[in-house]
Amino acid sequence: MSAIQQKIGWIGLGNMGKPMVLNLIKAGFDVTVYNRSSSKTQYFKDNNIPVSPDVKSLVETSDIIFTIVTNDAAVQAIYDEVLLVESLVGKLFIDMSTISKDVSVKTAQALEQKGAGLIDAPVAGSTTPAAEGTLIIMAGGKREHVERAKPYLEKLGKSVKYLGDNGAGLSAKLSVNYFISILYQGLAETILFAEANGISRENMLEIINESASGSGATKVKTPLLVQEKYSPTFALNLMLKDILLAKDSGANFPFTSVLVDTYGAASQEGFGENDVIGIIEYLKK
Repeated sequence: MSAIQQKIGWIGLGNMGKPMVLNLIKAGFDVTVYNRSSSKTQYFKDNNIPVSPDVKSLVETSDIIFTIVTNDAAVQAIYDEVLLVESLVGKLFIDMSTISKDVSVKTAQALEQKGAGLIDAPVAGSTTPAAEGTLIIMAGGKREHVERAKPYLEKLGKSVKYLGDNGAGLSAKLSVNYFISILYQGLAETILFAEANGISRENMLEIINESASGSGATKVKTPLLVQEKYSPTFALNLMLKDILLAKDSGANFPFTSVLVDTYGAASQEGFGENDVIGIIEYLKK
């Protein structure tokens, strides 16, 4: 069966999931969607895109099923339902969530016992690259499963990197987010230090972005910092989750405890639903 003939199921229509699945639909693939919160399916209903009533129905009528949800518990809840489906033989699951390697590997093993496959394929990039189809996708699992997934993944990202067995994609993703959490806290502290010494936020950000210290990560957060508005493209609470996952996976470095303490305290003080660069508001206190 060719890629265009495969029936695609998509579970998870949040800030990342919605623009990603729309790219598959624009590419002409046969896609049915599902979201636990039905309000997020209204756009798809309004545009005559098939919406499944539940996980079981979606899985039964799909050949390849994508999942992208917030955490271990959400992934486990979905795959608990998936594993109740009578026949999973030949189906391929592509989990793009950022979760623990342990949960992902155990899920892959459970699916394999029922004749199905799973790859972990988390992404680097936020909502704009998701909409543009320019994410970097980090894949772990059997090579043949990743090859089967490539026609779809290539519509979602500019690069698909095969990294090894199940869990390898997640190891790379947690490493990336560990680095970014350091970068964003460092950027926030730098801005506050500059302002305390009479350098405007705008000037400091221009200097950073036009020098070797700038990056895509600093540039994408510049408008939020200048406007001091932190509507989330990637919430601080999600970054805290990933820092804790990295710690549980063996990150034990001088920065680790600082990151856990800072992002943890910011979350506890009510900044968790802000964009991650909103850490600056906590640090100002």
